[in-house]
Order: sequence, then structure tokens, then C-alpha cells
Amino acid sequence: MDCDVVVAGAGPTGLMLACELALGGARTVVVERRKEPEKHSKAMGMQGRTVELLELRGLLDRFKEGAGVLQGGNFASLGVPMRFEEFDTRHPYVLLVPQLRTEELLAERAVELGVRIVRGAAVTGFAQDEEGVTVETGTGRLRARYLVGCDGGGSTVRRRAGIGFTGQDPQMYALIGDMRFSGDLPRGEGLGPMRPVGLVNPERRSWFGAFQHQPGVYRATVAWFGEPFPDRHAPVTEEEMRAALIEHTGSDHGMHDVTWLSRLTDVSRLAEAYRRGRVLLAGDAAHIHLPAGGQGLNLGVQDAVNLGWKLAAVARGRCTEDLLDSYQSERRPVADGVVRNTRTQAVLIDPDPRYDALRQTFRELMALPDTNRHIAGMLSGFDVTYRTGDHPLTGRRMPDAELLTAEGPRRISDCFTRARGLLLLPEPAPAVSPLAAWADRVDTLTTKAGGPEPATAYLIRPDGYVAWAGDPARHDELHHAAATWFGAAA
Repeated sequence: MDCDVVVAGAGPTGLMLACELALGGARTVVVERRKEPEKHSKAMGMQGRTVELLELRGLLDRFKEGAGVLQGGNFASLGVPMRFEEFDTRHPYVLLVPQLRTEELLAERAVELGVRIVRGAAVTGFAQDEEGVTVETGTGRLRARYLVGCDGGGSTVRRRAGIGFTGQDPQMYALIGDMRFSGDLPRGEGLGPMRPVGLVNPERRSWFGAFQHQPGVYRATVAWFGEPFPDRHAPVTEEEMRAALIEHTGSDHGMHDVTWLSRLTDVSRLAEAYRRGRVLLAGDAAHIHLPAGGQGLNLGVQDAVNLGWKLAAVARGRCTEDLLDSYQSERRPVADGVVRNTRTQAVLIDPDPRYDALRQTFRELMALPDTNRHIAGMLSGFDVTYRTGDHPLTGRRMPDAELLTAEGPRRISDCFTRARGLLLLPEPAPAVSPLAAWADRVDTLTTKAGGPEPATAYLIRPDGYVAWAGDPARHDELHHAAATWFGAAA
């Protein structure tokens, strides 16, 4: 084997996955068709749960440097703020980090961990057998135990694996880009965090919105419904963007210094399976949708953190392939929920007057605390739950409590930089950890105080979700959970 895992794609999902695999001891090679790293801002927002995961890995300080913060959020541009502070989190906000910076930081971390990144090498095909996968990249051949397609919505890996990608065709079409304006921008009804910069045009079923993400630089969008692009894949020219601004707002507003332009639609698709033998999918290769609420990059990064420790454990022979089945069973329902909520938003942001009553009904519903919490949980990722047991916390993200240990105060988030499991035990400290036979995979920490229930023991997965919670004397249950998630005792 040349390596344990080949990751196709050096976007945020692929690079985060490579870091996770390396932390788990899996030899990893990332192959990327682009010869150069990303040079444009593209995706901008990191939701609260993604911020928590970066903190678990000790990366948050790198990402926060120079980054902006958006307090609250918005669903379908309805103007009702999301109350993320209702969740038990230290990060009730959206961290504004351009995708180019995200990729730069994750690539830097991957190289630190020994990951090899090969650019200008697109996956052109592969063949898998009982022992591994032979991957053709166009520039060479790699032999690995597993291949993960993180190669975007048009994923070659997904197509070559014969995995269906079903969903809905687009009804919304938009031009988006980064640019400056010398003229005044419309100061009427805007959209979501873009308020009050923007313009809604019900007669044309179109809208314009812009927000400033660097001094003088705007992320601008012109969107309309029901009129498809002549060519979805044609590059966007400045002339096309200027014409769209004039058509839908009456002016180009002095557009100049354009650095990036692209097309987007509300097409939504979900992979029928996340795994086919030794080939797996993550990120946009597994799901695409309207980028409403900034959920796409976050969904992919969270896929990577769910999959990485599991695949590393299987690739290194510590766990059986049964563990990989939990990746699809846990993450596909989350993606299905995102696809559904973005389809809902696509209808609500259509300015057709026929939907005015629907929008007003949603505004009233979202003013209700329970509804607001439900939708805020979806957007932020705080509501993601992998139910596996009877205790209320089992399958949920572990709150980042401050613990009082024999060595002094310590936060739970400080315990996961190496992507290992964690057993939290209440005092008194046992002479020998009940998970001593898993000490090569699971750390044990005894606390004097802290945690949601001080008398309860918690087995926490490397991704920060509770694998088991209960009476610390129930060693049989604890051992069963450890074997399920971390493999057989040494």
C-alpha cells in the first residue's frame, strides 16, 4: 500500500478529513485537480458547531485571527433573528472566514501532521478489491486501503462508484461575486444579514443583496426565479453581472474591481449511499443544496470530523468495518435535513407575491421560542444528535464544561486535540481506569467537579459526542460501549 487512505479533493472537507485521519494514525494522501490553492473568498461563514469542532482540535485561535463575527443568524431572509445563545455553547455566533483562508489553514495543519498533498492530480478512475483500492489520478497510480471522494458536486468518485445522486432541479438562478461599487447601493429591503443593503423586485421575481466582508469589498448577489441560465457551466463575465444588476435594480451602481464571479442555483441532491465497499463520500460529493444559511461548508467539515476517526481506526486495524456503517446512518439524515430546510428557504426567498402569506406565517412561527430554537439548531448544527442509548446525553454533543481536576481547572474541549476518546469519571479516582485496556485509544480523566451530572461517568467520542453515560460502576455497559466505538480491548 502507498498509503492507508486517498482523499480526492483539497477543499475544506477533504483537508479537514486528512487532518482527522492523520491524527488517527492513518497514512493519508490528498489528490487535488487544481494546480493552485483556492484564491477566492467563496464560502464565508462557520456555524457554531463547526467553531466548536475547531476548538476541540486546538485550531480555533488560528481561524479567529482577523476573522469577523456575525451574531445571530437568519432563516430565509425573513428578518427574525436566530437566538443561538439559547444553546449550551461558548460560540453562539457565525465566524466569518473566507474559504481561501480556511483551505490555507487546514492545508498548513495537514502538512504539519504528515499528510501529502498532490496538486494537479484529478482522480480519473479506480478499481477496488478485497484488500484495497487502486486509484488512477491522471499523473500516476496510488494503492490505498480506502478512497474518499471529497471532490464536489460533480464528483468523479461518486459517479465511478455508481452511487445515485437524486434530488430536485433548480428553480432559482443567481450570479454572485466579490466587487466594489463607486455608486450608492439600494438601501431598501435587503436580505437577512445583508439588511438594509438590497432590493426586492416582486414584479420580476428577483432580488439583489450585498454585504461588505472586507473594507470596500462587497459580496453581491443577483437572483431570479424561473428563467434558467442558457449555459449553467459558462464562466460569468463582468458584462453579464453588470447587465443583471441593471436589469434587476436599474443600475450597475458603479461596479468595479471585480475579483470573483460565479453562478449558483437551488439545485439539491443527496447521494443514495455514502459508502460503496472501500469507497466513501463526504461534503458536496454526498450532498448539494442552496447555500442559504451558510450550511454547505459546515456540513462537509462536520462529515469529515465524524468520518475521520472511524476510518483511521478501521484502516489501522483497530476496529472492524462495522464502524464505517455508522458514518452513513449518522450523517446522511443530517444532510437530508439540510436539503429540506434549504428547499424551504428557496420557496420563502422567492419574492412572488403569491408567497407573501406563507412568509408572514413563518415570521410569526419563528417568533415563538420553540420554533426559533428548532430552526436555530438546524442552521448552527447544535441540534445534531446520534441517538445510541437511554441516557439523555447519549448521542449528543458534550457541553464544554469547565472541570476541576487534580491538576487544576480544565475545559472538556482541551482534551481532544489528539482526536482520542475520553472517559470522564467522578471522584474518587480509581486505582486503575476501567478502560485501561483501551488506554491506547481512550484517555481517562477524573474530575472533582464539573460536567452536566457530577456523579455520572461519560465516554466521549473523538468528535465530541457522548458514546455512553451512566453509573461509573456499570463496567459491563462501559466496556460494551468502548468496544463498539473503539474496537476490542488490547
